[in-house]
Amino acid sequence: MSPRLALRNISKSYPAVRANDAIDLTVEPGEIHAILGENGAGKSTLMKIIYGVVRPDEGTVHWDGQEVRIANPAAARALGLGMVFQHFSLFDTLTVAENIALGLPPGTDMQVLETRIAATAAQYGLDVEPRRHVHTLSVGERQRVEIVRALLGKPRLLILDEPTSVLTPQAVLRLFEVLRQLAAEGCSILYISHKLDEIRALCHRCTVMRAGRVTGVCDPRQETEAGLSRLMIGADLPVHEHRARQEGPVLFQARRLNLPPAHPFATPLVDVDFDLHAGEILGVAGVSGNGQQELMGVLSGEDTRAARDGMLFDGQPVGQRSSAWRRARGMAFVPEERLGRGAVPELSLARNLLLSHQGPDTVRRGWIRTGA
Repeated sequence: MSPRLALRNISKSYPAVRANDAIDLTVEPGEIHAILGENGAGKSTLMKIIYGVVRPDEGTVHWDGQEVRIANPAAARALGLGMVFQHFSLFDTLTVAENIALGLPPGTDMQVLETRIAATAAQYGLDVEPRRHVHTLSVGERQRVEIVRALLGKPRLLILDEPTSVLTPQAVLRLFEVLRQLAAEGCSILYISHKLDEIRALCHRCTVMRAGRVTGVCDPRQETEAGLSRLMIGADLPVHEHRARQEGPVLFQARRLNLPPAHPFATPLVDVDFDLHAGEILGVAGVSGNGQQELMGVLSGEDTRAARDGMLFDGQPVGQRSSAWRRARGMAFVPEERLGRGAVPELSLARNLLLSHQGPDTVRRGWIRTGA
């Protein structure tokens, strides 16, 4: 039987870097095949070549034993490839069904589509509501939408680029069940990650990349994490030690923090209490969709509906203070959605910094003073 996918001598260069250097890769039918590597190893570039987003400079792509040229994602989908990107491509103001319809032929019957979405979601145990607006979904829920969108095309090869980077442990386990079910049905899966424990638990075979080249192919179930990490980074990981430390003074407090839902699908916050000490790392754990998103909105100042004294920072009430006020006093916030909320991809690093660190010397009335 021919491999489902075979890449031979694939290379791709950009002005500052050789992203892929003579890559060979073979994926068998029904195989869950990992692509392991650090950030910048060339994994995402290689997946975009397979899916027709990027054209290689050299090399050939074979599908079911036949050489093919995949000109664009539509051609990839016609062959039977599906892809869930690391950064989702969903419009916040549209419903789940409307987002999925964008990739389908004009004139698609929305009622029929909603029925198909619900049936596919139920078949794989993915909780997706076709009529729900995307802006009301958590990041984990948005990923389910992307997976269902890919599954509607009944792919014979599904590519997942860093699929667990935004998922809770419980959601990761559910995703693994879905992927094993797909593989059992004959679908091949390319699973891109740098998480060694996940790859050892899920994948049948693993291709390891470093600096744009393949450094090894192995069965991850037979390898130790130390062995995989050596292939991935070219050295042993440093040994980390836990050190006890003295608890500092209370820096931030939440006191009976209550917040009604902002929309019908939001989770209310009810009597949230905690103290955060200087030098302390405080974890907030829970299954996706249980108020973490709402709590982060209140903590960052994106949502200023909380009671004035519901939160104290250095003893000052900050419940109704803006995010700019909080930043100026030393509170920083990294959102779970890196693109769109955390950064604007089309802007340079310098201009992205100015979005949240504006001052009269650099930005005046919304205009960047480039000379300054």
